[in-house]
Amino acid sequence: MVRIVLIDDDPISTFVTEKLISKNIRIPHEIYKYDNAIHALKEIDSIQPNYLFLDLNMPEMTGWDFLEEFDPHKSTPEVYILSSSVDERDIDKARNYSLVKKYLSKPLIKKYIKTIFN
Repeated sequence: MVRIVLIDDDPISTFVTEKLISKNIRIPHEIYKYDNAIHALKEIDSIQPNYLFLDLNMPEMTGWDFLEEFDPHKSTPEVYILSSSVDERDIDKARNYSLVKKYLSKPLIKKYIKTIFN
């Protein structure tokens, strides 16, 4: 069972991402959704996700803050930043995190899903 975590404070974006993933991957999977990075951080070790999609701009704890705090003990998920920001500084900053596999702009598209899960 593939475990996927979505961390995004925008419910519409989360809904679209979840539906796109569910429609386009054939392997058994579970999707865990968080609208708050602090809550996700508390539960992430028990989930042991294979994939993590992370928004950057959120209240309380940003995606950057999450990446600074996140220390995977049991498994190392592929982390994809999913952001509406197309600022080159954000894209460059994402490259400094070894956990971040790729920086993707919202909305997530079918082509990315096929690349990630194949």
